[in-house]
Amino acid sequence: MKDFFKKILKQHHQPTSIRTIHPVSGGSINDAYYVETDERAFFIKTNTNIPSHFFQVEATGLQLIEESNTIDVPHVYGYNHPDSNETGYLILDWIEGNALSKTNEQLGHSLAKMHRSEGEKYGLNQDTFIGALTQPNEEYNDWLTYYRNHRLWPQYEQGLQKGRMPGSRRKKMEALLEQLDRWVPASPAPSLLHGDLWGGNWITGPQGRPYLIDPSVLYGDHLFEIAFTEVFGGFSPEFYRAYNERFPLPEYYEDVKPLYQLYYLLVHLNLFGEGYGGSVDRILNRYIG
Repeated sequence: MKDFFKKILKQHHQPTSIRTIHPVSGGSINDAYYVETDERAFFIKTNTNIPSHFFQVEATGLQLIEESNTIDVPHVYGYNHPDSNETGYLILDWIEGNALSKTNEQLGHSLAKMHRSEGEKYGLNQDTFIGALTQPNEEYNDWLTYYRNHRLWPQYEQGLQKGRMPGSRRKKMEALLEQLDRWVPASPAPSLLHGDLWGGNWITGPQGRPYLIDPSVLYGDHLFEIAFTEVFGGFSPEFYRAYNERFPLPEYYEDVKPLYQLYYLLVHLNLFGEGYGGSVDRILNRYIG
């Protein structure tokens, strides 16, 4: 591996005097490594048999967030577009921090600031990934159409293909998709969103600053992001209080929250199976009796 890392670091004009290499645990899709040189330490992800734009998508997301000047992310030093027989890689800053001292209040303030950074359209101009699943993307002038066509509908179709849409669930999903405009706003502010913000996708870095990692960015309703933070936990009351100080949640948030959580639950249903079916059904029953 040392020769491989020296080669790719050289290609991206980074120091190649490698002192230490060791694997890093925590990822479920990629292999990851701590690579220390005489000048700095890097976090390098690798993978094989992946789409050629797999790491470019993550790099683009990190760069968009970095350019917003709102919250910290690891700096991107380089990546490749691998052929089918090549190893893909992404070279990032190594962020040294303390996982036991998460700064939830600062995260809330900084995320709200990021959500105040707006795009001109909803969605994104390229497909992205959530886990191993492709997320088809386009840019839209209204959020409702984007959310229906490029979030809920593709997961519904995958569920059909995987046999995870039994009769009643299928009928209620179709009815919900037809009536989505009853609950989902058409034109909220097109906020810059991380897109996959669960508790494992932020870390505490130097001086206790929060860093976002592993984004799947898009522009959309900021409530979509906040709703996902409540699906699997990992965010404290201090986080929500701090966020509300900078970007207050509207009264209708509780009405739309389950519909935004539905997307992520459909993803997990398609990735991991019927263990998530009950949660999907509870949301469908709430809106389509």
